[in-house]
Amino acid sequence: MRRPFIAGNWKMNLDHNEASSFIDELSLKFKNKNDIEIAVCPSFTSIRSVAVAAEKEKEKNNHFNIKIGAQNIYFEKSGAFTGEISADMLRALGVEYVIIGHSERRVIFKEDDELINKKIKSALANGLKPILCVGETLEIREKGKAVEFTLNQINSGLDLIDISEIKNITIAYEPIWAIGTGKTATPEDAQQMCSSIRMKIEKLYKKEIAENIIIQYGGSVKPSNISEIMEMPDIDGALVGGASIKSDDFLALINY
Repeated sequence: MRRPFIAGNWKMNLDHNEASSFIDELSLKFKNKNDIEIAVCPSFTSIRSVAVAAEKEKEKNNHFNIKIGAQNIYFEKSGAFTGEISADMLRALGVEYVIIGHSERRVIFKEDDELINKKIKSALANGLKPILCVGETLEIREKGKAVEFTLNQINSGLDLIDISEIKNITIAYEPIWAIGTGKTATPEDAQQMCSSIRMKIEKLYKKEIAENIIIQYGGSVKPSNISEIMEMPDIDGALVGGASIKSDDFLALINY
């Protein structure tokens, strides 16, 4: 059985005070009825504040188990790379997960598949768990090439990743046209793509690996549609944007 995994991508929202307050608010009403894996991915400036707040709340309530993720990483260990953050720096802050290849990084900051692959390798080599984001534009979908395009991203992102490491990777399918637009792929559309991704993993590795890898859906996920998304057999969770920075909404997602 794959354990569902819901992660909040806070993007460039919530300063460190607001982020700490979010954890406090979340803890007051917290429950995890489905016993799922939960992570929040604050901005770099808020990571330590969130980690400390989460640690304090877990001391009060052992069931309050929120993992910490980061939104990006650089593949070098250290050096003259102004503005970048290494895996070691993230681990020292208590980070466990890291989002890699989000469409906003690919589109706005021109990150290509080669760079994304280097980041995944660096994360794995330094004990972090990558969340590899893949997904197509509306133009590509309308041309009927969504599956081909997305599976090519999988192929490139996982290039030379050993079978022993794949268990530490989560894949998040996020159609670009559904991110922050209010548009959502139908559960059936999302299921079709996530099923194709799982079959691709089986071809790259083996059936057992494919059956156990966690595949999330992301793209305007909210309390009103999370249940039908999670009913799909190949969707194991969600990578959530806007709804993850409101504590009530995030709790509703956790307890779908």
